[in-house]
Parts: sequence; C-alpha cells; structure tokens
Amino acid sequence: MEFCDLHRQYLQYQSEIDTAIAGVIRDTSFINGPDIAALESELAAFCKAEHAVACSSGSDAISLALMALDVQPGDEVLCPAFTFIATGTMISIVGAVPVFVDAEPRTFNIDPEKLEAKIGPRTKGIIAVSLFGQCADFDAIRKVADKHGLWVLEDGAQSFGATYKGKYSCALTGIATTSFFPAKPLGCYGDGGAIFTDNAALAEKLRMLRNHGQEKRYHHKMIGVNARMDTLQAAILRVKLRHFQEEIPERRRVADAYTRALKGIVNTPEVPEYNTSVWAQYTIRVKERESLREHLRTKGIPTAVHYPMPLPSQEAFRSLQQGEDFPVSNRLAKTVMSLPMHPYLSAAEIGLITQSIKEYLHA
Repeated sequence: MEFCDLHRQYLQYQSEIDTAIAGVIRDTSFINGPDIAALESELAAFCKAEHAVACSSGSDAISLALMALDVQPGDEVLCPAFTFIATGTMISIVGAVPVFVDAEPRTFNIDPEKLEAKIGPRTKGIIAVSLFGQCADFDAIRKVADKHGLWVLEDGAQSFGATYKGKYSCALTGIATTSFFPAKPLGCYGDGGAIFTDNAALAEKLRMLRNHGQEKRYHHKMIGVNARMDTLQAAILRVKLRHFQEEIPERRRVADAYTRALKGIVNTPEVPEYNTSVWAQYTIRVKERESLREHLRTKGIPTAVHYPMPLPSQEAFRSLQQGEDFPVSNRLAKTVMSLPMHPYLSAAEIGLITQSIKEYLHA
C-alpha cells in the first residue's frame, strides 16, 4: 500500500500523459513552451482568478509573491506556527521576519483571534496557509488585516480545488500561491508552483520576477530570479487538471469513509460548514501516535506526521526567540498522524486501515 499512490494515478492517464510529454520533447520547447501559457489560462479559469503565473515550486511561488509585494528586509509578516517550513523560510529568504501565530484547534489553520496581538509597527502582511486541504477563515483574517492596513496572502499549497463560502482556494485574497509537488492534490512529476492574482500589474511583475526581472529579451527592468516552470511539468499538469474535478469527489469519498469508521475512536478532522476540503491529507489525532504508527507499519500501512515540530521550535528559527506561546501547535505536533490518502484507495484498503486502528486502540 502506498501513502499517495502516484503510479496508480499515472496508469489511469498513461496514454494522455505520455503523449503530452512526447509532444514537448518532439518540439524541444523545454523552457517557456506553449504549454506554460495554456496551463496558466486553465489554472486561472479553474479557480476563477484573473491571472495565474506558473513557476518552479510552491516555495518559489511564496518568495516571488513577497518580492512582488515589495516586502523589504526587516519587515514583519505574520504566518502560522503549525505548517510546513517553506511558509516561514520564504519570508526569511527575502530578508523579512516571520512572526508566528498559533493554530486554532478545529481546522489547525492560523487562529484569526490571535493575529492582532502579534501585529507591530513593522508588520506588512499575513500569510495564511490553507492546511491539509481546507481554507483558513479568510473573512475573519481580512477583517483584522483591513483594520491594520495589511495585505493577505493565501498559501494554498495543500488546498487547490477546495472552496471557502462557495469560492475557490487561490482566488480568495489579493495574491495567493500553490504547489504542484507530486503528492499534492494536483501534482506534477517534479517541482512546480503558481501564483494567482486579479491584479494585472502584479501579474506582469511576477512574470518578470520569475525570469530574471526580464521585460523583453536581455532587457531587465528589475532584479529577479530564475523561477520558471519547465514545459514538461506544465504539459503533465494540463492532463491532470482535465481530470481533477473527477478526482476531488473521490478524495472526499475516502475521507468520508475514514470518518464514518473512526469517529468516536480517534479525533477525526473537522470541516466547517462554509468549507469544502480537497483532502491533501487525512489527519487524525491520537495520544498513542508512535506505537500506533508502528502497529500499522507491521501491517504494511504507511503513515506520516505533518508536522512533528512547530516552526518556532525549529533550529532554523530559534534565534527569533518565539518558541513559547503556541499551546495548540505544540499539542498538535505531538498527536497528529496522517493516513494514506489518494483518489484510488479501495473500500477494502480503507477497511484494513480503519480496522487495524480499531484493533490496536481497543486491545
């Protein structure tokens, strides 16, 4: 059993993917080929944003967005304490200071009620991660941001395809990012990412920034980086995007089956009524995590821990001395455990996983 069975997915679309890859190789359009612009148009249409700008990874998407927003060294940016490290490190990469905010216990997303206490005179904006497949509470976050004149960026690395109050992730804020890392709900066959915005000037700036600040060939309007998506990844994503709407209900089928079997046995994920989740992960909470993981491993069932240490406790951020005031994040780090999740999990496989959990906890 695979935690995320990409091979099974590949077999579903093998002929289409092979044809798309062969087309790029045949045309030798490896950099800035026509699939890039086509993918950008299709991504924007999917989530109903005006512009999508493809780039080399979800991490680069964040740093490009921060550069486009003119974040300067010494500026402060609020971000979650409980998430993947890229959200915090990309703030640091551009010279700014990440200021960590605790999670709220229901969805594990950044807690809007704890934002205001973290805002200071150097605060410029808020990055809210839509964690594990569902969006943060952006109305509540924007209310705080608007009060203090801050921008809001959605890090939708795990939530592309999810909705918040009827609107798609990555079209909820002035600027948003996502990742196409292979194991994401929509993943390519390497690294890839995208930035979304309704602001045409911001989109044009992002396109220059990802290509060495180049306005036209060998004319560089600003300092930029090499953060282009390669055309092979775009071609693969275009195939997978055509099938993505079919996969989302299958991910929900798996999550619903897990919840029916495990509710009352472990702490199962909660999705508020205003959200739909794309289930990047199905994450339960258990006190007996490590022993349960070992029990499942002996039965050939893989698990993962997203994430075993909050960002303020990471050695990379220790010099910031922000490691104390995060009780929810610290509790989550000790108890969360993610189960296999992909659209092709069978009822028999789900039954084996859930029955194995029940047997162990009831032993």
